[in-house]
Amino acid sequence: MASDNDEIHERRIECLRPRLQQIIKADEVLQYLQLESGRKDQIRQRLNTEGNQSAANLLISVIVERPHQVGWFRAFVDALIQGGNGHAADYLQLNPPEPEVEAKNDYYVRLIELFTPRLEDMKTEEVLIRCLAQGVLTAADQEKILAEKTNHGNKRGARELLSRIVKGRPGWFSEFREILRVTEHKHLYELIGGSPECQKPKNVAAAEEIPAESCHSEEPMEISSTEGSQDDATDLYLSTDLSKSMNNLHPDISDCPAAEAAGATRGNPEEISLRDYQMEVAKPALEGENIIICLPTGSGKTRVAVYITQKHLDSRRAEGKPGKVVVLVNKIPLVEQHFSSEFSSLKLKYKVERVSGDSELKISFANIVERNDIIICTAQILENYLERASSGEDEGVKLSDLTLIIIDECHHTQKGEVYNHIMMRYLKQKHKNKKLMKEQKKPVPLPQILGLTASPGVGGAKTLNKAEEHILRICANLDVSKIMTGSIVKKELRKSILPVEPRKEDPFGCVVKAIMTAIHEHAQLFPTCDLGTQNYEQWAVQKEREAAKDGDQTVRVCAEYLRRYNEGLILSNTIRMCDALSYLNKFHEEQIKKKTSPDEEQNMQITETERFLFNLLKDKTEELEKLAKDPTYENDSLSKLRTKILQEFSSREKPRGIIFTKTRQSAKSLSQWIQDNSKFTDIGVKPSYFIGGGDQSDTKPMTAAEQKDVLKRFKTGELNLLIATTVAEEGLDIEACNFVIRYGHVTNEIAMIQSQGRGRAEDSTYTVVDVKNSGVAEKECVNEYREQMMNKAIQKIKKLDQKLYNKQITEFQIQAIMEERVRQVNQKKKAVKDENPSAVKFSCRNCTKPICSGEHIQIIENMHRVNVTQEFRNLFIQRENVSLQERRLDYETNGVIACSGCGQTWGSMMLYRGIELPCLHVKNFVVDINTKKYSNCTRWNDLPVKFPDFDYIEHASLMAQGSDDEDTESP
Repeated sequence: MASDNDEIHERRIECLRPRLQQIIKADEVLQYLQLESGRKDQIRQRLNTEGNQSAANLLISVIVERPHQVGWFRAFVDALIQGGNGHAADYLQLNPPEPEVEAKNDYYVRLIELFTPRLEDMKTEEVLIRCLAQGVLTAADQEKILAEKTNHGNKRGARELLSRIVKGRPGWFSEFREILRVTEHKHLYELIGGSPECQKPKNVAAAEEIPAESCHSEEPMEISSTEGSQDDATDLYLSTDLSKSMNNLHPDISDCPAAEAAGATRGNPEEISLRDYQMEVAKPALEGENIIICLPTGSGKTRVAVYITQKHLDSRRAEGKPGKVVVLVNKIPLVEQHFSSEFSSLKLKYKVERVSGDSELKISFANIVERNDIIICTAQILENYLERASSGEDEGVKLSDLTLIIIDECHHTQKGEVYNHIMMRYLKQKHKNKKLMKEQKKPVPLPQILGLTASPGVGGAKTLNKAEEHILRICANLDVSKIMTGSIVKKELRKSILPVEPRKEDPFGCVVKAIMTAIHEHAQLFPTCDLGTQNYEQWAVQKEREAAKDGDQTVRVCAEYLRRYNEGLILSNTIRMCDALSYLNKFHEEQIKKKTSPDEEQNMQITETERFLFNLLKDKTEELEKLAKDPTYENDSLSKLRTKILQEFSSREKPRGIIFTKTRQSAKSLSQWIQDNSKFTDIGVKPSYFIGGGDQSDTKPMTAAEQKDVLKRFKTGELNLLIATTVAEEGLDIEACNFVIRYGHVTNEIAMIQSQGRGRAEDSTYTVVDVKNSGVAEKECVNEYREQMMNKAIQKIKKLDQKLYNKQITEFQIQAIMEERVRQVNQKKKAVKDENPSAVKFSCRNCTKPICSGEHIQIIENMHRVNVTQEFRNLFIQRENVSLQERRLDYETNGVIACSGCGQTWGSMMLYRGIELPCLHVKNFVVDINTKKYSNCTRWNDLPVKFPDFDYIEHASLMAQGSDDEDTESP
């Protein structure tokens, strides 16, 4: 059990985490720490892939993990000191710099960050030698800086030097600026505030006669006419405002509960204040009622939730009762956002922790719930641990352990969604409690529920009554007594729809369609829908599945190519022809690569159909390239978008906007199109794409760190235009925009309301740009009608007599419980029919070659299906995975495995606890269960079969024995 001192030290570290991760040099500290095997490598890997700040954050998480060794905190402080991180050690020993010194130091750090591109021109080695002599850098710093310079050049070495020097104790800036002066970097010295009148002395004696104060001052600079350029002066004027906001970027040590326990002075946490309309919607929740808060995006729903959380915990603490709040979100980036922004104000008074699929915390979720007051997590994690508790596992979590559940984007609490699985447990217990009370038994306590949404939607309803029913069902699922909208007037946007003009000529599309027609004839396929449409894509997918099931390799491969060519047509109607051609070329190269074995002795099978398909695009490539370069044939949608962007950026003082598009590929391509166009650069457009983190698409996803970085740069103004997929519609705290554009992509009324809500600034505009075959203009009109119908339905529900409302809610709840019972009965029947693994056969989706039986497959961590038999290893080849896809706890993805005969991808080679294992992806196979074939399985859970768990010890022992045999010399 942890001691009181451990608790104090943990709280101190957590309170200081934002500051520590900025100033710790992770690589220098690691060598002086004793950590569990593999943890150092994990931190170093994070350092290499995501940078020092992320690595320092992981290091801190590892340090505060329990159980602790005796003296762990002192060992950490000593390691900081020995590793040249004295500044960080000062904070942990409650010896921080004075607030004004700290604010000034933060200002100088930001100043160096701003001017890093210009400071990179320094003579790195000369400056480094002086820095070592003055003690502002260490020998370990020197080694890293010189290595970077040797391997990547002077600029990278300079950048490494700058990133390390800013982590030192306050005072480094004066030393560094003086070093620039004496090493004859006059322009750089003046750039960061050195007086232009103070020239380098001609001799050492002269230098000693000039006081440092006469050359520079530690005060923020006031710029007058200098010898610097106009741009330099402008940048410095802008940077002087930084010091005003820096105090908000770091914790005050006196406000830390751990500091108070250690004897430091502690201030009171900031009292959260609400606007009148926010207090109005919060009132029922403050009285303990379950409610939905429905307020427009940007009107402070989360702030209300934070206020309710604080009052909830305060009141329970005052009553001497424990309080436990769980904040549920449906996207991983939202976990970090709520933890570091919205709920950060409560960290001074309560223990706050976050958990998601990206979390590095090694302790169980149940333990995190036990140790903290507020837990922010993805909904699936809570559902997993509720299931553990219901199945009798020790480390589960019960609803009775919680006192308040906040559900963000609660309109997702519908049948099939994870929010609904959690609330179904709640509703069942609620109705069991009624029975217990009738029997005069003690009911099981249930948490209060608070739902947050900008729009519950209408669920596809076409009439007001159906819209009302849809919203009432959401209320029933959440067991709320009221839906609160508040007396806030929604800000009206200037809306417009830009229709698309049909292309006069589309020779690029004609060539692509001619290729598709040739494929139709080759495979004897007769589509009944137009090429370049969503319907055609669905037709091609269905044909591919049927052909895989029937073992018709010709049709299967042709259908796959047709789907890609159809996507190329859609891209040419959405973005540039050259982007569409690039997409098709990439696919073509991947298919050829599949037929290229890494082992030259291995003969890959290339069928007549595959050779025909390879040659089709090859024969037309030159013609397509020529057409793609001719701007005459570009689509009108892109022209409309260009005009709209230019209009927004030329008519606003500080333009900031978001363009929503359908696919990741189009988001990336549009971002590149803007970067390539000098007209956009001339008016100050600074774009970046922002896409999701899942791997469902052929386009490489963004990592959580990449998403966070883009949002940070957008917030600071380094970027002013995001091109985003639907990942940016809900929840994410994106800085207020003054224009929003939906480009060829409209879904439902919820998405429309969410995306309109991104235009939070005054005089904002909302524009829909039509794209050929997208039908977005018609869909937008439908969504506007649905929004009006939704608002009317909500008002009708609010006017309902409470008894009638309660009656309808109870009916919907009982109906939902009965439907859930039927589903569970059917599931049990299905479980009874679970097949023996030996009855399941797998064959290659492409060449239909038999691969293995289900009895050869084992499962790791209830997630990864592997086949470790030697027979299976003989059937596949391994290719390098050029972009390492993921790192999760004890395993990592190393490469891809593919059929040695036809090159069809089968899965990935994963490294699990030091052992390489071939991991299968079921979507790449045709599954035969008792002679009945299935070609539409996309998840392993779709199969009615339970595979045995992977026995790591047994497999590792066999490998060790084999290794011993190889090492044994024959007599």
